[in-house]
Amino acid sequence: MQTAERLRFSAEEYLAWEETQAEKHEFVAGEVFAAPEVQRDHVIATGNIMVALKLRLRGTPYRPYISQLKLRVEAADAFFYPDVMVSCHPGDLGNQQYISNPSLIVEVLSESTADYDRGGKFVAYRKLESLREYLIVDIEARRVECFRRTADNDWLLHDYVGDIDCQLRSLGIRIPTSEIFEDIA
Repeated sequence: MQTAERLRFSAEEYLAWEETQAEKHEFVAGEVFAAPEVQRDHVIATGNIMVALKLRLRGTPYRPYISQLKLRVEAADAFFYPDVMVSCHPGDLGNQQYISNPSLIVEVLSESTADYDRGGKFVAYRKLESLREYLIVDIEARRVECFRRTADNDWLLHDYVGDIDCQLRSLGIRIPTSEIFEDIA
């Protein structure tokens, strides 16, 4: 694996360097960080969400993307690898390197990333004008937190606990929490 030989990168330098790497790295304001490894349950929950979105969004202009594709948050000078994101923006359809106009971002919490997913990452994500909902999936608590942008540009929390449907108003769909947590002991 090639390592970063400099302490700081421009966004363009990061994109070129990242294409040569075996592992994924996130980029924030010139600094590069190795993306964390994930556990089995994290992979299962992410896959369940991707499948649920793909099935429900078929025939619509919305496209779900899994964590292998980068998200660019230009206003935060950052690139991330969200677990799942959805976009219908025409500019995103033609870009092979990253998405920059998602309607929905999903992060499945892991012990090592929970604080960052709820804090610094969410701060950066809120700078995306296109973002309507941010879903945080807490496997341990069997809980889905949906932060929804209001007309006043505030973020309102909708908590989904138990065997209920998680409403994704930005996409006009519902996903039962039982589907999200399916096959997780």
